[in-house]
Amino acid sequence: MVCCCSPDSCCQNRWKWKRWLQKSQKTRKYTENRGNGRVIPLVSSYDSVQSVEGYYLSRSGVENCSAGFPTGENFSHPAAFPRSLGAEWKMSATTIAAGETTTTGMGKRRYQVIIVGAGMAGLSSANHLAKNGCTDFLILEGRNRVGGRIVSIDMGSQKIELGANWIHGVLGNPMFELAMQHGLISIINIPKPHKVVAATEDGKQVPFQVLQEIYEAYVCFLRRCEEYFLCQYLPPPDIHSVGEHINLEVELYLNGVECEKEKHLRKLIFDCLLKRETCITGCHSMDEIDLLELGSYTELQGGNIVLPSGYSSILKPLCDNLPKENILVSCPVRRIHWKRKAALRAGASASDTILEEDEDDGNASDDSDRTVTEVPTSGDNAAQAEQKQTEEAARVIKNSTANVVVECDNGAVYEADHVICTLPLGVLKEHGETLFVPALPQYKIESIDSLLFGTVDKIFLEYDRPFLNATISEIMLLWEHEDKGEEGDEQVEPDEQWLKENWYKKIYSFSKVSDTLLLGWISGREAEYMETLPYELVAERCTDILRQFLKDPFVPKPKRCVCTSWRKQPFSRGSYTAIAVGASQDDIDNIAQPLYSSPHQSKPSVMFAGEHTHANFYSTVHGAYLSGRTAAQIILTPDSPQEIVMESDSSDLSSWIQGIALD
Repeated sequence: MVCCCSPDSCCQNRWKWKRWLQKSQKTRKYTENRGNGRVIPLVSSYDSVQSVEGYYLSRSGVENCSAGFPTGENFSHPAAFPRSLGAEWKMSATTIAAGETTTTGMGKRRYQVIIVGAGMAGLSSANHLAKNGCTDFLILEGRNRVGGRIVSIDMGSQKIELGANWIHGVLGNPMFELAMQHGLISIINIPKPHKVVAATEDGKQVPFQVLQEIYEAYVCFLRRCEEYFLCQYLPPPDIHSVGEHINLEVELYLNGVECEKEKHLRKLIFDCLLKRETCITGCHSMDEIDLLELGSYTELQGGNIVLPSGYSSILKPLCDNLPKENILVSCPVRRIHWKRKAALRAGASASDTILEEDEDDGNASDDSDRTVTEVPTSGDNAAQAEQKQTEEAARVIKNSTANVVVECDNGAVYEADHVICTLPLGVLKEHGETLFVPALPQYKIESIDSLLFGTVDKIFLEYDRPFLNATISEIMLLWEHEDKGEEGDEQVEPDEQWLKENWYKKIYSFSKVSDTLLLGWISGREAEYMETLPYELVAERCTDILRQFLKDPFVPKPKRCVCTSWRKQPFSRGSYTAIAVGASQDDIDNIAQPLYSSPHQSKPSVMFAGEHTHANFYSTVHGAYLSGRTAAQIILTPDSPQEIVMESDSSDLSSWIQGIALD
C-alpha cells in the first residue's frame, strides 16, 4: 500500500500497527560474538604510503591528498577501492569542470531514479531495479569506490576487514543467501580452537573458572535487559539505560562475594565485558543505550559468518548486474531539491515553475547558498568559476519540471522522478538540515538527532614472527578503574587531558587474526581521540600494553599498524546506529518514512534507505540491504492498487494476526 498523504504528515497508523506486530513476534538470543564487528576506512599505516577516503599517509603522518599526491582516476590504493571490482567501476565525476556541460559521459541528465550513495543500501536498490527491468537510474557516490562501510585490504597473507566484519546470522539473512549463491562461503568449515585468557595490569592471569562464571552472569544480565522490550514491563525506578541496569545487577551479584580481592577482580571482568558491549552496540558507554529498546534488535540464528575472500567480495555479484555507466563515483551530493510544485501542474511551462524553496514560508535555511562540503578556492578565477557554476545550477533547477533535482559539489545537476537517499545517519546528523531544500520535516530532524551514531574503530598490528602462545586466541585486558572527573562520577564527560592520558584503556582485548596479526577494538570518544594520533604513537602504546599484560618485556614492536578512522571520514561520520536513551524504534521509522512533494502523488519523491532505517536490523549490512530493496520496490509497484489475497492456516495464530488491520 502506498501512502498518499501530505509530505509533513504521513499515515502514522500503519507505522503503529507495524510496531505492534513486530513487538508481538519479537525474539532475540544472545551469542558470544553478537554483532561484534559492524565496523569500518584506513587512516594510518606504520610503514607505507597509502591513500584512503581522501587522505594519504607518509612517515610524517596523515596529510590531505590535495597537496599534490596522485588521487582520483590516476591513483587508487587497494584499501580505498576493492580490487575485486575492477577498474571499470571507477568512472569519476571530477573531470566535470565549472562551465562545462553538467552531464555524465553518456550525455544524460534526467533519470527515473537517482540513488545517493553506493554502499550496500544503494547497491541493493540499484540491483533490485535492474533485475526488474528498470535501468533508468544513476548512483552518485562521494567516495572513489563503491561499498560504503564495507572495505577489505590485504595485510600480509591475510585479508582484513576495515569495515563490516561478519554476516550476522544464517536463517533469513539475504547476505548469507547471496554469498552462498555465488560460492563465497566454504561449506566445509573447520572451527579454530578459541581460548580466551584475561589478565590484570600486573600481568596476572584470571583463572578460567572465574572468567566463565562472570561471563555467564553477564549474559544473563544482558538478557534481562532485552526482556523489557520483549515483555513490555517496567524497569526499576530511575533506571533508564542498559548500563545502569547491568551495573545494578553487578552490584547485587558482588554483594554475595565476601572477599574484597575476589570482588574487585570480578568487577574488573564485568567492566571489560561492558567495554566490549560498547563495540558491539556502537556507543561510548552503555549508559547511553535505552533499556526499553535493547531487545528491539532482531538476532538471526546461525552465528557469525566470515567470508574467506573478504566481505568486499560480496559487492561484485551486486555490481555485475549494473551498467557501469550508471555508477558515478567521486561525486558528492551538495543539495537535494525535493518539493517541486511545477511538476504537478498539467501543461505548466518551464517559465511558470514555482519552487516551494522560493516561497518565504519561514522554513528557509539561512545558509541555503552554501555548500554542504565547503571547498576552499583561491584567486579571482576560481571565484568566478564557482559563481558561474552556481548560476548555471540555479538556472537548471529553476527551469526543471522534475520531481527532484540533485545538485552535486562539482556543479553537475541531475533531475529525477524519485531519489533514494542512502546517506549514513552520521552524515544526516551533520548535514541533514542543509542537504535538503526545503528542509526536512521537523519530526524527521528530531528523530535523526535522537538516535545514536557511535564510533567503533579497529587497530591491526602485524608482526614479523609469532610471539603469543599458540593456544591463546584472545587476551582480555582488565584495566583498573580510572576516574573521569570529580569523585569518579561515571557520568562526567572525559576531557581532553583525561583522554590523552587514558584513551588506550578503552581497548578491551587483543585477538588473533593470524599468528602474526592481532586485532584490537576501541569505541566512543576514546576512539575519536585515537583517530587524531600519529600511527607511530598508537603502535608504541599497543606494544607497551602487550608487554605489561603479558608480563613480557620482549614483546616485539609491530612492523605495521593499521587503524580505522570512521568518525573522521566525511562520508560516514561514525560507525553504525544505536538507540539512545529517550529514542525508540519509532525514530527509525520516522527517518525511513518517504517524502511526498504533494498529497496527490501516488509514489514518493524521496525515499530513505540504509541500516539506520531498518527498525529490526539496524547496524547491520543485511538491514541496509533489505531497506534498499524495499525502497526500490516502492518505485516498481504499479500506480494502481493491486488486489492482495492472503492465505493463512487457521492453526497458525501469527499468520492470522497479520491479516488483521488495526486503526
